[in-house]
Amino acid sequence: MKTGLILYVVGNSIDDATLKGQIPAWADRVEIVTQTSGHFDIHDAWWTLTARGMHRIICKIAEITDSGAIILTDRELRLCG
Repeated sequence: MKTGLILYVVGNSIDDATLKGQIPAWADRVEIVTQTSGHFDIHDAWWTLTARGMHRIICKIAEITDSGAIILTDRELRLCG
């Protein structure tokens, strides 16, 4: 079963390349939701992952601190599967 991950970014914006360095190894495909780049809502990212064959989709919140550090929170929402 393929697993997709949606990273919902809160706080200051950060580039996608920096976020991709923080992605857990268990995710087969990742979509990013930010204010300035990537998807603009969770539904759009969820549809993209579903269309690409992901059976289990997890949504996690990534907080960007003022210093630019990325913190993946423990809060998690399973959207599918």
